[in-house]
Amino acid sequence: MYDFSALAHGATWISLLTLTFMEIVLGIDNIIFISIVVNRLPEEQQARGRTIGLMLALLFRIGLLLSISWIVSLRAPLFSLPLPWLDEPFGVSGRDLILLGGGLFLMYKSTTEIHTKLQGEEEDEHGSAPVRATMGSIILQIIIIDIVFSFDSILTAVGLVDNVLVMILAVILAMGVMLVFSGTVAGFVNRNPTIKMLALSFLIMIGFMLVMEAAHKEIEKGYLYFAMAFSLAVELINMRVRKQTTPVKLRDSKYD
Repeated sequence: MYDFSALAHGATWISLLTLTFMEIVLGIDNIIFISIVVNRLPEEQQARGRTIGLMLALLFRIGLLLSISWIVSLRAPLFSLPLPWLDEPFGVSGRDLILLGGGLFLMYKSTTEIHTKLQGEEEDEHGSAPVRATMGSIILQIIIIDIVFSFDSILTAVGLVDNVLVMILAVILAMGVMLVFSGTVAGFVNRNPTIKMLALSFLIMIGFMLVMEAAHKEIEKGYLYFAMAFSLAVELINMRVRKQTTPVKLRDSKYD
């Protein structure tokens, strides 16, 4: 499992690069979530919040990689539910419960963020300034979603590579890339309200996908990521068109 001699083979490095790329792709939704919730902190604390969130994600991933046998055991049913529309009882595993809880939390959090943006920022008791979240509450939210995204990431890694050392190196490299670009991604999302709404919609889709996986209904991730990439490309084109379009000016009426 911890075969260091495998690093001398070219195939291992190809696996490392492939897995690193996959970890970055799977980590994009984590960056988006962290960027959006950290935006509720005071501006001077946001960079630190993003760094803490991503470092926690790294620790969770490495910890889970070192406990692969426990992760595999989470697929075993804990109890069964006799559902009338199924021929046999529905087995509920620990993985199902984690995915269900994480998916519902992600859908709830994204929906409340959309509601807040549409209705306006919540104000303090004097009605003079937006209410800011505390670092503790933000970190707690990040921990909850980090656990869920870490399971998705680790299960993908286990399916691609059987060397834990390669998995750990890929996770560290991917997290390093995400740390470097997290500020850029957060700034872009926060500067463009339409992109932020699109990102929150993506998170609702991902939450729904997690709920469906908990119900043993697998949704091909490629279709989901294609839809997200297509929507993002369309919005980027719209943003470019809006910048190049001259605003229409209304003429003053002679009857005014």
